[in-house]
Amino acid sequence: MIRYRVRLASLNRHHFEVSCRIANPARGQRFSLPSWTPGSYLLREYARHITAIRATSDGSRAPLEKVSKSSWQCDAAGSELTVTAEVFALDRSVRGAYLDTRRGYFNGVCLFLAPEGLEADPVEVVLERPEDPRATGWRVATAMQAVEVDADGFGRYRAENYDELIDHPFEIGDFADVDFQAGGVPHRLIIAGRHETDMDRVATDLARLCDAHIEFFGPPAPFRRYLFLGYAAGRGRGGLEHRASSSLMFSRDSLPVPGHYTVSESYRDFLSLCSHEYFHAWNVKRIKPAAFSPYRLDRRSHTRLLWVVEGVTSYYEDVLLLRSGLIDAAAYLRSLGKKLTRVYQTPGRLRQSLSEASFEAWDKYYKPEVNFLNANVNYYGKGALTALALDLTLRRESGETLDAVMRELWKRYGEADEGMPETAFEELVQAMSGLDLREFFESAVRGTQDLPLAELMTEFGVNMELRRDKRFGRVGSGVGKTAAPPLELGIRFRPHGAGLEVAVVMADGPAERAGVSPGDVLIAIDGLMLSEKNLLQRLARYKAGQTVRISGFRDEELLEFPVTLGEAAQETCVLSLADKPDADALSRRQAWLGC
Repeated sequence: MIRYRVRLASLNRHHFEVSCRIANPARGQRFSLPSWTPGSYLLREYARHITAIRATSDGSRAPLEKVSKSSWQCDAAGSELTVTAEVFALDRSVRGAYLDTRRGYFNGVCLFLAPEGLEADPVEVVLERPEDPRATGWRVATAMQAVEVDADGFGRYRAENYDELIDHPFEIGDFADVDFQAGGVPHRLIIAGRHETDMDRVATDLARLCDAHIEFFGPPAPFRRYLFLGYAAGRGRGGLEHRASSSLMFSRDSLPVPGHYTVSESYRDFLSLCSHEYFHAWNVKRIKPAAFSPYRLDRRSHTRLLWVVEGVTSYYEDVLLLRSGLIDAAAYLRSLGKKLTRVYQTPGRLRQSLSEASFEAWDKYYKPEVNFLNANVNYYGKGALTALALDLTLRRESGETLDAVMRELWKRYGEADEGMPETAFEELVQAMSGLDLREFFESAVRGTQDLPLAELMTEFGVNMELRRDKRFGRVGSGVGKTAAPPLELGIRFRPHGAGLEVAVVMADGPAERAGVSPGDVLIAIDGLMLSEKNLLQRLARYKAGQTVRISGFRDEELLEFPVTLGEAAQETCVLSLADKPDADALSRRQAWLGC
């Protein structure tokens, strides 16, 4: 058995201390830390956070040599070998490790050195109670199997092997929690961070949502217990799936407070995040590409199926909110319209295919260049639209559904614990439906054409309209939050103390043609001060085709750009239920949306 011990060494210095002890080590035993974490396809090189490392053999100091970017070797010969590392932890994201005077959190890939050759051995983890008085009252939340723990969760845990060990993140601190049942399985939600939340309401809503997921794939659930690990932050959003838990970061303002019972747009977004990560317990944690079976965490593992594991999941995240009754069809169509809008506002969708986006995620998606929107497509969003188009096509032409395909994938690959070959998804869809969909997949997955969604929507009693009143330019703003004029500069910007900082210059747009570059700070238009607050007012004075003089700084040099204003593109998508669909369209819509 491999034995680990985790100590919260210093809250002020943000350091964990982690030891790994093995018996009868091989001569030249190596220990390594993963370079990436499953579910996040970027080499993050977690070993760079190790600030000190040492080895002891039979109680005496032993030589330890670093032999690669993330591996160490010990040549000591003894009956027992222990390697102890100090790890700096100040990554607030769901992918890392974090420790301060308020809370601790870690993913196993950040802390647990793997003794090479022993990855299949059973594992024991002892989490020590912190000695710092500021941590008095802290508790532990994890889905890892507890063996002998105190009332707060500190103590001994067990995992079957290293793969399971790193698939159970830990939250340590003062958090709110609530238990609920779904599909006959105990579930728990914890929320760390400062917040005021109606926890019982959230638990009730999550129970309905989780029931819908389990019913979708068919009981029993593939886990004995499930944990939502939430962190309520001032800003930031993200999620990371695990086999029996998910780590979530969201705005504290998205949570419902006691006495409020409507589903606000921000609360819907929170539920959608939970739905997405929960669906992953089936799709990618168990229905996984063969490239991930097993995971090779010291190198990239390329697959062209990320659009299936992420895009299909993104499609169903809101479909299952609808089926669980947490939102109605109108709210679902609003959310779907936003997904469409985000894709249509990405010129790169016409340059990079879904297959390419999946394969190139390691280089492009997780560390985007300033030109990302012009040259690349998001396989979450475009993948969701492809799943939508596929589902509607199957429903219209064969009587089959994408639901049935996912359930069959679950039986063939998830329950069987086999990696899914690269061609398996497309082959299964065609075999089950009896349709020749080669042209569909060539266009939607390996091509860069827009999907025929307007036509498909009409066949399902849904109107699709593309408008010019898109949001205007600000990076990170929500679609439709600001009524925009029918003009555009062709930029995405961030607020800046002196004006507007250009984040992205859209390809073939007015700003690009005038010579504006990412990083420029635009300060005036025709001699009048420019800011986020007055931009719409300034542009309202002009018409498409007029040329304005925009002043801005680049490398502390004042420049002027003659920008000929363009008409805003029709790329904001608004979906609505058709008032009088024909009988066939109404029947299809009822089967799809339930109305």
